Amino acid sequence: MTVQDTTTQESTATGVVLSDPAAAKVKALLDQEGRDDLRLRIAVQPGGCSGLRYQLFFDERFLDGDQTYDFSGVEVIVDRMSGPYLGGAVIDFVDTIEKQGFTIDNPNAQGSCACGDSFS
Repeated sequence: MTVQDTTTQESTATGVVLSDPAAAKVKALLDQEGRDDLRLRIAVQPGGCSGLRYQLFFDERFLDGDQTYDFSGVEVIVDRMSGPYLGGAVIDFVDTIEKQGFTIDNPNAQGSCACGDSFS
């Protein structure tokens, strides 16, 4: 995993980390969109089986208090409210015969549900 731009190893411990396979998948999806003004936004919102759920989506906006990270040319944005819930979280992309999709390994999650989309 590589972290570039102004993100340092210290901020990686308090911010999110996008693995190389996840960065490659996001880059491929952005290329399909054909727009260069989008970035990956990772957010935490109320809901789901365990109380909170992850949201990953492309966004062209910058909000006040956003934290910005660059991983192999992929820009990742985390809003001010989601930041404390995502400190140290690693976003990966898995592509096996059994499972395909993004996974989030979050050291802040005290519990999660079977679907893997929500946590507490």
